[in-house]
Amino acid sequence: MTLLEIDTVHKRYGQHDALCGLTLTVGRGEIVTLLGASGSGKTTLLRLVAGLERVDSGRIVLNGALVDAPGTQGLPPEKRRLGMVFQDYALWPHLTALDNVALPLRVRDGRDAHRHALRMLERVGLGGLEERCPHELSGGQQQRVALARALAVRPRLLLCDEPLSSLDAGLREELRELIGSVVREHGLSALTITHDRREALALADRVGVMEAGRLLQIDTPRELWRHPHCEAVARFTDAFGPWSAQIEGGSLHAPWGACLLSSGPTKAPPDGSVRLYLRAQALRLEAPTHALWQARARVLSSVVTGAGVELRCDLHGVTLRLPIAEALPVGAELVLAIDPAQSLLYSHGTEQESLSA
Repeated sequence: MTLLEIDTVHKRYGQHDALCGLTLTVGRGEIVTLLGASGSGKTTLLRLVAGLERVDSGRIVLNGALVDAPGTQGLPPEKRRLGMVFQDYALWPHLTALDNVALPLRVRDGRDAHRHALRMLERVGLGGLEERCPHELSGGQQQRVALARALAVRPRLLLCDEPLSSLDAGLREELRELIGSVVREHGLSALTITHDRREALALADRVGVMEAGRLLQIDTPRELWRHPHCEAVARFTDAFGPWSAQIEGGSLHAPWGACLLSSGPTKAPPDGSVRLYLRAQALRLEAPTHALWQARARVLSSVVTGAGVELRCDLHGVTLRLPIAEALPVGAELVLAIDPAQSLLYSHGTEQESLSA
């Protein structure tokens, strides 16, 4: 069942269209994450859902009730029963962790506010720290307080505005798992926004990619990764490319060679120019087999990582980032085995439709 319905919503600031007829639903018990670069409209959408902004056209329906549309009064934020977690924590600096969590409970319903706030702090791993003020807590601990406060009021919907972006990598992963487990444990729905692809794919039931105020695609993490509908989604989900290629008589001609198009559930693309993208898993630093393309790449640089080395190399004008065991000298050549069955192909000059090899 649908909890939140955003129907052809448009929002403009001056001459700038922040949202352009965007449509989105969030089901009950579902976590939806929106990916996009700065300026794509993610935060504007979240503010509209929260009631901090009004729509210019379209409508927003929450739990079956119309909460915003032109010509209506609009339901104020405090009556929408939402929980919000912000990037900057937004804690009251003069209150303890316990009081930060308990205050919204006292405002809404004073009964057992203290006990319920303590229970929520324990649930997010802050048992014993309830009397500390925000300045006495680390960034990760402050964000746990903010999460406890948002969940303590038993919201219909949890809104998260890049809540992990200011934390280091280890804390981001830990808190991402905490948010997912707590939201699902309480049977809540969540709408989160981020620019971190890994965070979105790991947390959400469905992931949407936004660009210039439009929702380009929304799908399960697996389908979004395997079948990006357009070039913008492919690029934003870390596909390498594009390379110019040609389809002729059932064969795909890439800059490094030709191969037969593989059969599959999708219709074979027509003959003509296409733009080719590849995922990292389609590339191997190993002896190629008859089923694989073979291409030569040139090393640009090597960066040491905790797990080994990330190699930057040039393959016919496109920079690849590949994990390897040991660094190679700049300028060295290496042979790549490329799996053509994993090609992402798009009609030349269009961003609208994905083809599949």
